[in-house]
Amino acid sequence: MSQETIVITEEKVHPDAVALLKGYRLCYTGARFTQEDLTALVRREQPVGILFRYGRITEQVLLASQKLRVIGRHGVGMDAIDREAAKRLDIQAIAAVGSNSQAVAELALCLILACARHISWLDRRMHEGHWDKQSYQGFELSGAMLGVVGCGSIGARVVRFAQAIGMRVMVCDPYLQVDQLPEGVQKVELEELLTSSDVVSLHCPLDESTRNMLDAHRLDLLRKGAIVVNTARAGILDEVAMRKKLQAHELYLGLDCFVDEPIDTESPWTETPNAILTPHIGGTTNGGLRGMAVGAARSILSVLER
Repeated sequence: MSQETIVITEEKVHPDAVALLKGYRLCYTGARFTQEDLTALVRREQPVGILFRYGRITEQVLLASQKLRVIGRHGVGMDAIDREAAKRLDIQAIAAVGSNSQAVAELALCLILACARHISWLDRRMHEGHWDKQSYQGFELSGAMLGVVGCGSIGARVVRFAQAIGMRVMVCDPYLQVDQLPEGVQKVELEELLTSSDVVSLHCPLDESTRNMLDAHRLDLLRKGAIVVNTARAGILDEVAMRKKLQAHELYLGLDCFVDEPIDTESPWTETPNAILTPHIGGTTNGGLRGMAVGAARSILSVLER
């Protein structure tokens, strides 16, 4: 049995992934660690692979092991990996594409529904002993326009969910050809999508073309009362500009990812109205966790077993 090591940046990982990697010694970072801890661990253990969930894979981490050949991402977002350094060092970085698509799409739909019906506000008021039936009015989604930014594996699922409840849909995706559009969906530019949508759901990766894509100017294009949902990556929307819109009660927001994670009691988000916040758990379901872990393990083995 090989005694080569794989570092896992987590306290534990799904047992099906552990079974796949049974020929390797698995070394876990634990639940809490610093970048310095990770670098020191990689330097000490000299792993051939890293199953990466938490932290950041910097050039310093990559250089710490002379044996490192592959990083298997526990998920699909690759912005926390220095891919340029990895490429230069001939270390493959592979996402578990499609592994959590259903889970993230379900959360996006959940946030859309919760914003439209003010669920978190109603729940809090009910727990405080209030009965707001007379003053309450929700927003009916059937017939409303959903704008999906990024129509890959996750976005396409959100499109199907939305159509199932009677929403009209338009998408903005520069990589999607017109003949690849789901039936009944039109492709438009971002500005048209923002001005025409009652709900906007973000499903694009974070890169230089999408960083701060929803800045103050583009947020001004949205209709008053529009819903924005981001289950993609932090940094796609300008958080400061968005909070100003929320504090003015001009928009509603469902948000699962934050520039500074984790948030705490000092975070400005804790006092922001009209926002439903979740702690970056889009893929964290039984199926999503298994899919991401197994996908990452298979990515690692695809390189190590060549």
